[in-house]
Amino acid sequence: MLQILAITFPFFALVLAGYIAARRRLLPLEAIPGMNGFVLFFALPCMLFRFGSSTPLAQLLDASAFGTYLVCGLAIVAASVTLSRNPRIDWNDAAFGALVAAFPNTGFMGVPLLVALLGASAAGPAIVAIVVDMVVTTSLCIALSRLEGADKHGFSHAARQALKGVLLNPMPWAILLGGVASALQLRLPGPVLQTIGLLADAASPVALFTIGAVLARSHMLTARGHASHPLLRDYLPLALVKLFVHPLLVWTAGSLAIHAGVPLAPFTLQVLVLVAALPSASNVTLLAERFGADNGRIAPIILVTTAAAFLTFSAAVKLLV
Repeated sequence: MLQILAITFPFFALVLAGYIAARRRLLPLEAIPGMNGFVLFFALPCMLFRFGSSTPLAQLLDASAFGTYLVCGLAIVAASVTLSRNPRIDWNDAAFGALVAAFPNTGFMGVPLLVALLGASAAGPAIVAIVVDMVVTTSLCIALSRLEGADKHGFSHAARQALKGVLLNPMPWAILLGGVASALQLRLPGPVLQTIGLLADAASPVALFTIGAVLARSHMLTARGHASHPLLRDYLPLALVKLFVHPLLVWTAGSLAIHAGVPLAPFTLQVLVLVAALPSASNVTLLAERFGADNGRIAPIILVTTAAAFLTFSAAVKLLV
């Protein structure tokens, strides 16, 4: 266990460093969107392209992994909406609560952490999970968020917004281009590869530091009254769903699929379970703000899961690896 913690500690320490830097104003809050932009539009796409181009195409097109992870994600969304809906939580808040329960922080944290733990071959299944979460789960939850009193125009507008968000997100395009490069065995010129490598190497530390800063900003805004103070029962159950129910569901579904003869490799299932055991994705707060959901409820789920995952994720690694 100590050996696992020695690998995971630097990743969570960088999150803590970003949190402290923002809380103590060593990092201005106004700089956080710029850091997010650097990671989202430059560093992380280069990292995903590099992993995608060096991963066998069969891993990127693993239908068994895609189907197993998708079914579990849809089940988590359905269960979370059912668990959340009450007179105080409408469809908008319930939908983004479901998204934060089903969407792990695979891009910013998961890929580099899993590669450090399991080797470069872990990137393939993790990328499959990213595609499911960004294209299907996010679009579904945005559509659900528009159900509260929405007419036909409101729902269709939400669908267009979801599709537009997918098309403008650079990460799926980076994965697609990496897959094409892998299939065609393309090799870019040396200077271009070196530039991509420099940006890719920056993705992990900057992304983890930014996660901490985003969490600190959300906590500070809540303390100042710019966001509501949620009740414990409105966010703690979803944090537990993310940390425990999601990975257990993926492990159960994957094990049953393998037993039924589905060609799902045990190593692929291992990676998918660890992806599900990651804390909630920090970018859900940005989506919640854009669609008017209660960020005072979303941010604590991300904060609780990120803090607790240092132990729960490490325990999952100990059990599986």
